[in-house]
Amino acid sequence: MIRHLVLFRLNEGVERDDPRVVAGEEAFRSLEGRIPEIRFWECAWNISDRSIAYDFAINSAFDDADALRRYVEHPEHQAGVDLWRAFATWVIADYEF
Repeated sequence: MIRHLVLFRLNEGVERDDPRVVAGEEAFRSLEGRIPEIRFWECAWNISDRSIAYDFAINSAFDDADALRRYVEHPEHQAGVDLWRAFATWVIADYEF
């Protein structure tokens, strides 16, 4: 299995209630059950007040690297990425477990 972690940081001046952020969150929350390669899916807002913390996280799992690639290339995933690109930056970690 492949764990796919994504941590998002909102750009300076962007708040969680910004309509773009609300749409981006919904786009990613809606992916579970819509992309067959997803084996595990959760996403949530950070609750830590530490300055090094990111704002939003996705924790997901896929059967193998090919399934992860199909997910990354899936049009609905790409549509979500396009939304987030307008108001956030992110880091990714993929590892086998």
